[in-house]
Amino acid sequence: MAKPRMDLTAFVGKLLEEQDGDVLREGIRVLSQALMETEVAGLIGAERHERNGDRTAYRNGTRTRTWDTRMGTIELAIPKVTPGTYFPSLLQPRRRAEHALLAVVQEAYVHGVSTRKVDDLVKALGLDGISKSEVSRVCGALDPVVAAFRTRALTGEHRYLWLDATYLKVRVDGRVISQATVVAIGITSEGDRQVLGVDVGPSEDRAFWTAFLRGLVKRGLTGVRLVISDAHEGLKQAISTVLSGTAWQRCRVHFMRNLLATVPQGAREAIAAIVRTIFAQPDHASTLAQSGKWPRDCAARRTSPPWWPRTRSPGTARDRAVFAVSRCRSRLA
Repeated sequence: MAKPRMDLTAFVGKLLEEQDGDVLREGIRVLSQALMETEVAGLIGAERHERNGDRTAYRNGTRTRTWDTRMGTIELAIPKVTPGTYFPSLLQPRRRAEHALLAVVQEAYVHGVSTRKVDDLVKALGLDGISKSEVSRVCGALDPVVAAFRTRALTGEHRYLWLDATYLKVRVDGRVISQATVVAIGITSEGDRQVLGVDVGPSEDRAFWTAFLRGLVKRGLTGVRLVISDAHEGLKQAISTVLSGTAWQRCRVHFMRNLLATVPQGAREAIAAIVRTIFAQPDHASTLAQSGKWPRDCAARRTSPPWWPRTRSPGTARDRAVFAVSRCRSRLA
């Protein structure tokens, strides 16, 4: 075996003496070249300039290839052999970037960074830049991963199920339109939270919600005891159709939003604080007591605004916990 061609201690000392500061990038380049030389020597059965009877091929120059890494763009001289071919194990065919850099581009794209800004991000990392089409191609590798996640089998029971939707701008047939994105989050019997499903459709109507829930059941959703969502009528009908016998509860966050939308801007903070005291009670009896206490206190202190509801609670056990605020309407006399 020939004597090693590189003294690592001398190499590091030389780099530290340089004034440009690109120590890591130059180190990666030199170590990569050393790795390729070792692989070629094993492939052809001989070191550089070594003569022996075990040689199976010969070196035939090099070819230049750029490699995008987190340390910047590195120019490699890849050895060529004849007869035969050689490709370094540290690279991927038809790909210039390392796995970690591709992951950075994909994560930025998932978080909503535009393709143009991804190019600026890549340049900030010290690379030569990346085109919009290259960003789209790199992120296209996420499609099968997302498809596998959305269609995976659901195992175990999910006793509590949260359903919600939002509207996002998507490109369909060359046009940018608004479509509904629905999501289901479940809680397992061990208390773990899991995203069970995501889907996109024209709108969150009853038919779309019904198809979405049936897809979850088909994939193995079982054991649901309580569904939490907003009061969307199509969603409630879909829940009663697909998950019959399951209790439904209105989402507290959506309830608060709907309530405060009917209250004048100046009173929203006070109303929100009062409603939170009702929800914060430790048991059912305390909740009922608190729900009937604060309207009387406000009236006694003459602090209620003129639009405050003067009617009494309808009185059902289910509704009394929030009766004092659920009847609030804008500018009630």
